Amino acid sequence: MIRFLIPVLLFLILTGFLFVGLYKDPSLIPSPLIGKPIPTFATSTLRDPGKIISDKDIQGDYALINVWATWCAACKQEHAALVYLASQLQVPIYGLNYKDDRGAAINWLKQYGDPYVINIFDENGRIGIDFGVYGAPETFLIDSKGIIQHKLVGVMTPDVWEKQFMPKINQITAALQ
Repeated sequence: MIRFLIPVLLFLILTGFLFVGLYKDPSLIPSPLIGKPIPTFATSTLRDPGKIISDKDIQGDYALINVWATWCAACKQEHAALVYLASQLQVPIYGLNYKDDRGAAINWLKQYGDPYVINIFDENGRIGIDFGVYGAPETFLIDSKGIIQHKLVGVMTPDVWEKQFMPKINQITAALQ
């Protein structure tokens, strides 16, 4: 009897884990960097290899750092939303061009529009590793002190902005008052 119960019990436990996993949002991957300063870096900008940008240059009451690349199909999907949000928001968007070809990335921005105040060129992905990037696209919400307040894994849309980022900004702003 017990010989038949063990496989049935294992099957039910495995089915339970799979069932719970179906209802989890894959974009909500916790980041150990939430509540911590952005990683330090100093590297060239995408458009000007001679110009250096560092973590100290990320400024604004709030700022977004968007990880993107030309090889990323989802980045193409979200790009129009970023161009729209950049035109509508008072929040600067910094690009982190991740493991990409400089020429291809510049051409991309010429072709589809440039929503970024400046682009950090992360050719070998080292900065992305320090940010804990799983892949592109990802977007980080940074406060005025350079603290990472929120992370989105996946495509940024106006709906995601309204439902995830604005409540977080409102929550932080209310806590400061």
